[in-house]
Amino acid sequence: MNVKYTKDHEWVKLEGDLATVGITAFAAEQLGDIVFLDINTVGETLKKEEVFGTIEAVKTVSDMFLPMGGEIIELNEELESNPGLINSDPLGAGWIVKVKVTNPAEFDELLSEEQYNELIG
Repeated sequence: MNVKYTKDHEWVKLEGDLATVGITAFAAEQLGDIVFLDINTVGETLKKEEVFGTIEAVKTVSDMFLPMGGEIIELNEELESNPGLINSDPLGAGWIVKVKVTNPAEFDELLSEEQYNELIG
């Protein structure tokens, strides 16, 4: 699986010019039980590292940053009724948005799995 990571604990899987974005298992674990997502950017085109929504856990609310610039074309609707999917399967069923990327080369600027693992220690 062609996955890269950000210092802000998002992951990206790129297929052509379509990126699937979620948060890492480490981030999900740090947040604890995720209870709500607030994402109202579907249909908008955002730049890399712009906030595309917030994720709410029992104790905190965190911004989520877009790892690659592009148009947010889809939100994982399963998460509306079951946000806990992010905790149980962050790299699979718990994906958050799909993005039609404007510059696929931005993918190369992201962290490899090894680099990300070093970051989180």
